[in-house]
Amino acid sequence: MYKTKDGKEIFILDGHTHFWDGSPENQANIHGKQFIECFYAYHTNLSPPDQLWEKSRFEKYSEDDIYRDLFIDGPDDMAVIQSTYLRDFYKNGFSSIERSTEMASRHPERFIVNGAFDPRDGEKALEYIHYMKENFNIQGVKMYTAEWNGESQGWALNDPAAYKCFELCDKLGIRNIHVHKGPTIIPLSKDAFDVHDVDHAATDFQNLNWIVEHCGLPRLDDFCWIATQETNVYGGLAVALPFIFSRPRYFGEVIAELLWWIGEDKILFGSDYAIWTPAWLVERFWNYQIPEDISSERGGIQLTDEIKEKILGLNAAKLYNIDPVAKLKELNAAPIQIAAE
Repeated sequence: MYKTKDGKEIFILDGHTHFWDGSPENQANIHGKQFIECFYAYHTNLSPPDQLWEKSRFEKYSEDDIYRDLFIDGPDDMAVIQSTYLRDFYKNGFSSIERSTEMASRHPERFIVNGAFDPRDGEKALEYIHYMKENFNIQGVKMYTAEWNGESQGWALNDPAAYKCFELCDKLGIRNIHVHKGPTIIPLSKDAFDVHDVDHAATDFQNLNWIVEHCGLPRLDDFCWIATQETNVYGGLAVALPFIFSRPRYFGEVIAELLWWIGEDKILFGSDYAIWTPAWLVERFWNYQIPEDISSERGGIQLTDEIKEKILGLNAAKLYNIDPVAKLKELNAAPIQIAAE
């Protein structure tokens, strides 16, 4: 829970977190090693020095670690766990719905676990979507369009096979489609994370919410032009937010662009745990103000407390049908546990 200096409770829904296993024991080949080392480079280059982890812990952290980092030492009230399988790189998957659900089941009031699928699997992908809905009652999925699958090294949201999957998601009520459209990770292709396919999919599936994680960086302009016209496209701040420490003026440019183009109701907080932990991100964000010259170029846009509240939790709460007042009351009535049981 996060309290402001005047004692106000701010509901925090961390929309982009992971429970991964990138350990050497789970790496299937050199690509698994490359992938987690690239994640670790983002961690070491964009984190404050006092927030750095040892590499071994970063590669595979425990159930106690994630609970403590998000909810005890961290300010999160709830967190969305995103699944990313990368089965060509990791023996048991990088962040699987089964492993994450087992962890989250100890604290169901805190976690939402999303699934993932690969349209290139054809009929098996459709069967898997049914499996996830029936067994885990998922509300959302994470799409990783640069993921390798045999000889294929990427796919697009508007591929015919993908459309069949999204039609099924719509039918089953899986409304929240989180899409990685951000920086590449070795050895994946940067072009396979291009944002232009979002335009097609969002237009053709109006009942689905398209949460573009990492707000398209480094393609922010393209993303903003798409998201401003597509009412069902949202921007996730994961990866963008850590620049609030390392390059605060650059973060000011990013957040000001998002506010000017898509507005305060379509921006979502995400820590991208465990690349970063939410405690320092939330604290710095709450105290951040857009530089005056950047603001003046965009009609005096400011990050008010009301806007920050929306971004930190209220916007995501609407997408996941959560009543923040009731949820805070529920969480306040139950003492927080010091460790996962």
